[in-house]
Amino acid sequence: MATTTRLKPAAQWVELRTTKSDWDAADPALLQTMLVQLNLIRAFEEYVLELAGQKLINGPAHSSIGQEGGAVGSILPLVSADQINGSHRGHHQFIAKALGHIQPDGFDATAEFSPAVREVLYRTLSEIAGLADGYCNGRGGSMHLQWTEAGAMGTNAIVGGAVPFAVGFGWADRHAKTDNVAFSYFGDGAMNIGSVLESFNLAAAWTVPTCFFVENNQYAVSTSVQEATGEARLSGRGLGFGIPSWRVDGQDTLAVYLATKAAVDYMRDGGGPTIIEADTYRYFHQNGPFPGSAFGYRSKDEEKGWRDRDPIALVEQHLVRRGILASDDAKALRARCKAIMQEIGTTVVEQDPNGKPGQLRIQEQLWPSPEFINVGIRGEIPSLEGATVKRVSDFTADDLVEKKFVDVVADVMHRRMEQDPSIVVLGEDVHRLNGGSRGATKGLADDFPDRTLGTPISEAAFTGFGGGLALDGRYYPVVELMYADFLWVAADQLFNQIGKARHMFGGEHDMPLLLRIKIGTNTGYGSQHSMDPAGILATSVGWRIIAPSTPLDYVGLINTAMKLKDPIAVLEHDADLYKAVGQAPKDLDFCLPFGEAEVRREGSDVTVISYLAMVQRSLDAVEAANVDGEVIDLRWLDKASLDWATVGESIKKTNRVVIVEQGSAGTSYGGWLADEIQRRYFDYLDAPVTRVTGSESSPSISKVLEKAALASADDIVAALVGIV
Repeated sequence: MATTTRLKPAAQWVELRTTKSDWDAADPALLQTMLVQLNLIRAFEEYVLELAGQKLINGPAHSSIGQEGGAVGSILPLVSADQINGSHRGHHQFIAKALGHIQPDGFDATAEFSPAVREVLYRTLSEIAGLADGYCNGRGGSMHLQWTEAGAMGTNAIVGGAVPFAVGFGWADRHAKTDNVAFSYFGDGAMNIGSVLESFNLAAAWTVPTCFFVENNQYAVSTSVQEATGEARLSGRGLGFGIPSWRVDGQDTLAVYLATKAAVDYMRDGGGPTIIEADTYRYFHQNGPFPGSAFGYRSKDEEKGWRDRDPIALVEQHLVRRGILASDDAKALRARCKAIMQEIGTTVVEQDPNGKPGQLRIQEQLWPSPEFINVGIRGEIPSLEGATVKRVSDFTADDLVEKKFVDVVADVMHRRMEQDPSIVVLGEDVHRLNGGSRGATKGLADDFPDRTLGTPISEAAFTGFGGGLALDGRYYPVVELMYADFLWVAADQLFNQIGKARHMFGGEHDMPLLLRIKIGTNTGYGSQHSMDPAGILATSVGWRIIAPSTPLDYVGLINTAMKLKDPIAVLEHDADLYKAVGQAPKDLDFCLPFGEAEVRREGSDVTVISYLAMVQRSLDAVEAANVDGEVIDLRWLDKASLDWATVGESIKKTNRVVIVEQGSAGTSYGGWLADEIQRRYFDYLDAPVTRVTGSESSPSISKVLEKAALASADDIVAALVGIV
């Protein structure tokens, strides 16, 4: 008969509750600071709901009323250099972090508020209202609050979307040999999101000092936590990843503080990640000024039971009991917090001259200029001052050596890591197999083992980790996706997070990151490993794209791209280019000029625009078709970096355009490019723009069907003959 043995988890899981003796032992200054912050946050949120009730907040107002204890209790043990991020319901955490930053020695519950406190409240309110004086210049609003100087790295509208970034923050702290820690705040709904669980695993595998703080407010919109999961004690998830976890009463600010202090001490001592679950309650609905009972998914009795355990009342009760604060002083504090919000409100809103008495409007002069809308999507173009800038024509035979394309990929990254200790390379198997699955990271793990990170198979977590490194700013992440199709696995992190981060948070902070993407066409790997992502990336905000078609171009483009402060995708053809031998530069430090295409063949009959492996096929097709075609290798593919001058000059000469790409028609790069060309150069065109693409289908495993799905030299010939 089989026997069973009870297994013991690798990590502790405890529930922490305070007793009267804990409250008696608590520092009076700590308790006063708690009460002041709790009241300021409550008064702030109540005023936001007032404005929301008058339709003066554009979009949702996700109130944190009722949940202030978790924010204040968990952030008080932190210092400014500790970094946090959060979710759409994050006003309370943002304000608590900001208040701790401006007044690290705490608050006297009887003292007047400093101008710095007023500024925090004013700028936070301005941001939520979408005004120019907000921390993100009005772009972030209620759900995207960021003040990096205070360690508040950004709240987030995507459930669970911010969590992978926090692992990047924590790794940067550990690798920089500080004892700082990172916190990521999210709710019970996010506990079922894949990127969150991937982040638990990544942080545990790499011993990263990140605390995953779960505000279990019992409802994801209207779905209760009991309905959404088989284990409603959400901190139990930590056991599966070997992460020490605490469960605590989120209405008890001191209990949260004590649990957080234990978790922070563990992390500062090198212990790796932690989880804290704070059981709490949002008094109002998902957003707006109405309780959940108004929508029928919870009862008034349930709401009253939680309100009877209000975090402000609990702290106030113990301060008065211990004689630290008189009851009248506590009432005066509440009144003072309400008064400062009303006073700040007079600088933001005014009586609407066209409305009824009491009807307010935002003061007109506070709105951002509409001209600001596209400012800061990307960073400035680098000057390349001090760099050696060369063009292809500058190289002589003595400057070049025959090399495999894939070896050049590894060589130039080795050179960059050798010269720049901030570069971190990460991806699946990059540290094994003599340079990953194709050898593109050969030698990096040998010479830079602490900066060549082989990741778990968890694209959302490790791309988001790279985004966290980029936002943190101390390290330059180079993230490898084994195949382009895996963009979809990591789509939220790449498109909602990394690509939008600079603009969404005001356009003023850098997001330097290199994403190396392998294109698997002609490898026999089928529909889910053969995508050309150029069209997807080019129509997504925030990304720059380079597409090197020769070993020489690869070196020069990489070196220029890594001087930018933006997320850059570099497209690398596997079967079509990696194994090819070509002329590689001996100089691994030169830069190609930013945003310059290369005319590979001059001609007068038709302009042929292409990139990557299709450039050579286009050259071959021009000769086979006996057409005097001008072949342009774009090299820079995104709209902001593309060489419109070279393209335009060629079109004005030839009056005809053929765009050549290998990928599927549906996600085609040429679709948007053709549209843009016709907008810019319509008067010079003697024929509609012709596009050569792959089929509607993705390539199949069958060799015959794979070939049929991809654009060929014969397709290009046919297009050239047809347009000329």
